[in-house]
Amino acid sequence: MPSDTLTIVIAIGLTAIIMFVFPLMTMADRTDDISQMVVETEVTEFVNNIATVGQLTLDDYDKFVQDISSTGNAMTVEIQVDRSDPNGSKKTTQTNPSAIGTDEYTSEFTSQILRELDANNKIDLKEGDRILVKAYSKDTLATSLNNWFYKLSGNDVYAISAQHAAVVK
Repeated sequence: MPSDTLTIVIAIGLTAIIMFVFPLMTMADRTDDISQMVVETEVTEFVNNIATVGQLTLDDYDKFVQDISSTGNAMTVEIQVDRSDPNGSKKTTQTNPSAIGTDEYTSEFTSQILRELDANNKIDLKEGDRILVKAYSKDTLATSLNNWFYKLSGNDVYAISAQHAAVVK
């Protein structure tokens, strides 16, 4: 009789997994797919708007963060601005004649950009400057479920992420 009880407990456990965990994982994966599309779209629109207008404003940044956070995931945003220095190549022409006509770039990263936005409410960019924005989240329901379920396989790289770069026109 004890082995019958064990068999019944195992059968109930497998039934619970089949009836509840797999559908929950499937729904969580679909939610992450939708969130992925939203984040990709928002990142692309945000970067293209900055490249077209030539300006990053605090209001635009706040709206962008609000829009990607509307997916219900805690999103991390990284921004990089490469400002062109057209005079940089003129400083090096005597030591490197092949550098004539090429611009040098100075990079600014998220913390510097956010400080400048807080101080000035905007950052003006000029033609030739480059902007790169990355947004990602590793803490989604699907990620947690998949990592728990597939723990034995060691496959835990599920995440929502998007990046886009553009040159200011």
